[in-house]
Amino acid sequence: MPIPSPARIRALHEKHAPTAEAFDLVFTHCEIVWRIAEQLLTASGRDDVDAELVRAGCLLHDIGVYRLFDDAGRLDHGGYVRHGLLGHDLLAAEGLPEALCRFCSRHTGVGLTAADVLAQGLPLPPADYVPVTREERLVMYADKFHSKSTPPRFLSFPAYTERLRRFGEEKVAGFHALRAEFGEPELVPLAAAHGHALTERS
Repeated sequence: MPIPSPARIRALHEKHAPTAEAFDLVFTHCEIVWRIAEQLLTASGRDDVDAELVRAGCLLHDIGVYRLFDDAGRLDHGGYVRHGLLGHDLLAAEGLPEALCRFCSRHTGVGLTAADVLAQGLPLPPADYVPVTREERLVMYADKFHSKSTPPRFLSFPAYTERLRRFGEEKVAGFHALRAEFGEPELVPLAAAHGHALTERS
């Protein structure tokens, strides 16, 4: 499968970002998620994960957020959960393979099931949006440690765990399973490098 270069991925972001501010918010977040995933791969020494595919997945996973901005540059926070499917469709329309499109639709929370969609009344077609491959799981996991909030910030493992708890202990258990699989990132240097705060506890 051909994997797009970082330059091509950046060009896709530039093409679809409605404003320079939206590009900076989303693309910077995607780059940070890649740095987190790269750190986890290096620390674990895993050789059963395709690092190039993970890099592309990290850099592409949030591209659907651009479709949630209105003409005035306001983000539709209420419909935000749709950004994964919107990104999947956007990449498919650009001719990218399904394996790359799935990074968009399979990274929300620690995986959404059809039961989650129905129970929470989410504006999504009832289906399982759950990562399957190690690469998909790693991109989803790395994404949890940085937020595009205003201002953007890093989240420690305990901080995200507390956010997740309201969705049930099975989701917390899933997050702990991801830590067992990939380890826990060292966020202090990344937070310092980007000038973003690090939330230790929610």
